[in-house]
Amino acid sequence: MSLPSDMRAFNRSVVEDFRANGGEITMDGMLKGADLVLLTTVGRRSGRQHIVPLGYLTDGGDRIVLWASNMAAAEHPAWYRNLVAEPQVIIERPTPAGIDLFTGTAATATGTERERLLAMLAERFPHMAAHQQQTEREIPLVAVERVSGLSG
Repeated sequence: MSLPSDMRAFNRSVVEDFRANGGEITMDGMLKGADLVLLTTVGRRSGRQHIVPLGYLTDGGDRIVLWASNMAAAEHPAWYRNLVAEPQVIIERPTPAGIDLFTGTAATATGTERERLLAMLAERFPHMAAHQQQTEREIPLVAVERVSGLSG
């Protein structure tokens, strides 16, 4: 699988498709039919909102788990660096009733909690969990806890 040459443009098209289709990815390509959320962070330098589509796991009703793999790159993705600086985020998650839009607080899992979440990731998405063996950095696993709902 090859990555798009312009990831920002690709992400914008995924966000548009997600929102236009109630959280379902319909555009042809590697993400068609994928379970995604939209994560909105505040830029640590710019102060502007940034939206990125991400795969996720659920860990209980309103708790979601994100992994900052960055395709096993040597550096953490920008979205992760943003939420470390400002852990209050916005999540858009598809549900049978439409898109669930809520604010959340993000925290990086550590110790036995990280190991538990990594095991969940390896069971559901073994190709993503395998990224840990492809990089020297510890890939952060981020739990996002719901704070409050928002109206769309």
